[in-house]
Amino acid sequence: MEQNLKPLNAAEAFAACEGLWRDADARAQARRLFDAAYASFNACVMVLDDDPTGVQTVHDVTIVTNWTVETLYRQFASGEKLFFVLTNSRSFSARKTEEVHREIAQNTCEAAKMAGVELMLISRGDSTLRGHYPLETRVLRDTLEAQGTPPFAGEVLCPFFKEGGRFTMDGVHYVKEGEWLTPAAQTEFAGDKTFGYTHSALSAYIREKSGDTILPEQIVTVTLRELRSLDLAAVERKLTAMRGYHYVAVDAAEETDVLLMATVLMRLRGKGKNYIIRSAAAVPKVFGNVTDRPLLRRDEMVEQGSEVGGLVLVGSHVKKTTAQLECLRQSKLPMAFIEFHVDGWKTPDGLENETRRAVALAEETMRAGRTAVVYTSRQLVLPRSATPEELLGISVRISEAVTNVVATLSFRPRFLIAKGGITSSDVGTKALRVERARVLGQAAPGVPVWQTGAESLFPNLSYIIFPGNVGGPSTLRDIVETIA
Repeated sequence: MEQNLKPLNAAEAFAACEGLWRDADARAQARRLFDAAYASFNACVMVLDDDPTGVQTVHDVTIVTNWTVETLYRQFASGEKLFFVLTNSRSFSARKTEEVHREIAQNTCEAAKMAGVELMLISRGDSTLRGHYPLETRVLRDTLEAQGTPPFAGEVLCPFFKEGGRFTMDGVHYVKEGEWLTPAAQTEFAGDKTFGYTHSALSAYIREKSGDTILPEQIVTVTLRELRSLDLAAVERKLTAMRGYHYVAVDAAEETDVLLMATVLMRLRGKGKNYIIRSAAAVPKVFGNVTDRPLLRRDEMVEQGSEVGGLVLVGSHVKKTTAQLECLRQSKLPMAFIEFHVDGWKTPDGLENETRRAVALAEETMRAGRTAVVYTSRQLVLPRSATPEELLGISVRISEAVTNVVATLSFRPRFLIAKGGITSSDVGTKALRVERARVLGQAAPGVPVWQTGAESLFPNLSYIIFPGNVGGPSTLRDIVETIA
């Protein structure tokens, strides 16, 4: 366990944070400062999303699933202030991630020049700090600068995501678990076999993930106390005093903190100092100036008049998902639970046979008007000698087999929910063959809903993307009971 870092009582920690605001009108003042900076912010915000859950906080925005020059040019020329590009890079090897991000950066430069737009780039990653970081931001920076983009001043790391219970205080990133804020490195997420880490302090996390090639003097933390004092000029001076390319770790305990940091970055941008941003889902919403909206209603998520049942596909293995699955079992709705045996990866045709069996059972269930819940077996035995990339490869094989449950359906389900980042991405791009989708909003806090494009397997389907690490024990059941 990290020295001197212990879980915090959430109520006490938030009360202490509240006391840092300068005065009672501080939030309204923060909004006015942001609005003033945003009025002269002319960039198109392009978000590279390493799985489909980055749209957890937005609505009425476009997400595309390829990064050809033609696709990117179309988006830049559309006049939309904000759009997402689904890379799904969290399911890639490091080598493939590097290749893909180099290609994206090259195509982005060409498309942006053709469209004549300014660009702000956000690399959207996991709020529990898993993913190819800082590899992705390094490749983007190197490639963009090689293509003639003015040198970046540095990059910003802001993993705050209120809807998922992720907060950064005094430079330490926390995950809310019940009434406690647990340092991120002390949660199950830090034990990820591919993207594990041992430090919760963002400055130490940055050094760790870089293999200690990033030095302490290259990292600066912007604290809640500094942001909530509203002395943003002092924060600007703190960043401009940094020499060379540097890394900015940002505290945030509510969206207003992100508004303030965004104000600083927009002001610096106006002075010629641009940053690449690595963040969770909260930051794109702010830079897109996306308003809040109520959760989606049942009639906005379900095909009306359909007599077949819906499909829930569960691929995530984290404890939160397992608890949500067990809670769903307690529902009195007519459902069939179909276990997908993941140990089929051990034999040549094992996973393919599991797919065929699961599809047959799911279609029988849905034809009867009931909800089919296909879930991967909760125990996955992996070889101890396997490398992280070999383990990732096995996970991808399993995800592809589970995804094929949707891809080989012979009819359209009444609704579709996929749980888990890699699973939901593969369902969207490989099974549903979505090239362009519209984000309708959220089914629950942090649970986005796509409307699939005309080119997809099931056009205009409301596709509910449920991250593995979001929600309380009853959230999955609540959504299913609402729409089923």
